Amino acid sequence: MRVLTFDSGVGGLSVVDALIRADRDHIVDYVADSAWLPYGDKTEADILARAPRLILQVAEKWDAGAIIVACNTASTIILPALRAMSPVPVIGVVPPIKPAAALSRSKLIAMLATPATIARAYTDDLIAQFAADAEVIRVGSTALVTQAEALLAGAGIDLDVVAREIAPCFVEAGARRTDVVALACTHFPLLREVFEKVAPWPVTWLDSGDAIARRLSQVVDAGAGHVRAGRAAFSDPSKSAPSWPAFHARGFVACFGLDQNFVPDRAPSA
Repeated sequence: MRVLTFDSGVGGLSVVDALIRADRDHIVDYVADSAWLPYGDKTEADILARAPRLILQVAEKWDAGAIIVACNTASTIILPALRAMSPVPVIGVVPPIKPAAALSRSKLIAMLATPATIARAYTDDLIAQFAADAEVIRVGSTALVTQAEALLAGAGIDLDVVAREIAPCFVEAGARRTDVVALACTHFPLLREVFEKVAPWPVTWLDSGDAIARRLSQVVDAGAGHVRAGRAAFSDPSKSAPSWPAFHARGFVACFGLDQNFVPDRAPSA
């Protein structure tokens, strides 16, 4: 069965990595709306008008049996509408607040996400439901999305920028200090080794990749096997081409630009 993974850029590769570890009988295709990268600074209305149409058009053309929205920002906005329109199961990314709160001993945890995700009512509800006994520090960053894209494009990263962006996650309050950071953007697990290098003290970095892989196994009937990477397409191939080696390294056999007939022409709001 073909599974279509969607993100604004390369962040969904952290989910692809989790699917490969799960070792199920799937072919994983990928579509990135790189023309609109990052989604974290776009309006809710614009993303809702654009992303579901793009995803469904690609899913139909590629005969996807399931869709994974491997983007936290998009998931908090489009999942109800996309599920209502899609003839196949749709799986979204949930910020790992519940496991972070369960794991934390200090009950002082951070959620590192895009500015759009940390501001969503959906995120408020997750924290109220699963982390009511904890203090959750919300940290928004689009610069880290850019750093992850640069890393996978082979351009290197700026350690000073990374250190500056994650610094607000690290809080000391009396005898307590941050001990768990929930990575609520799929780009961010790609930077985990860098985070560990520049962090002021060790913490547990949690992401949702393995949970998505488990959920896919629950939703679709697929036995043990070998995950194969298939095709990857990008709404702006010139912007994405530097990262194609990262896709090929994971076994994707083709990387190309989407046909312009595929791509909605709605421009982001001013």
